[in-house]
Amino acid sequence: MRLLLDTHVVIWWLADDATLSEEIKVLIDEEPDVYVSPASIWEITIKQAIGRLKGPADLPERIRDSEFRELPIRHHHAIAAGRLPAIHRDSFDRMLVAQARCEDLTLVTRDADIHRYEVSILTA
Repeated sequence: MRLLLDTHVVIWWLADDATLSEEIKVLIDEEPDVYVSPASIWEITIKQAIGRLKGPADLPERIRDSEFRELPIRHHHAIAAGRLPAIHRDSFDRMLVAQARCEDLTLVTRDADIHRYEVSILTA
């Protein structure tokens, strides 16, 4: 199974947070095709800058330097994100949905609004 991690899932995984089930942690650890989008790192840096996200200052670098695969944002992802139904107002989440759909990935998330899109989901 090829996975794309939502931002909160990446943070929980890095922190070994009990919010994430052992089953999901093991899947993330053992699956060779686990992706993180630069949109997640961008979201984290913005939220840290405005004080909405606590944690280590180097959290974006920790994610960048993890063994997750980078999923670059491409033109077709941007077009697909812009054309999604207006279910979710969060641009970062819309990009993740578009990337998962375009690249045939399963999006690992707990966001209820994302579940309303036609995209393969694994509930975290």
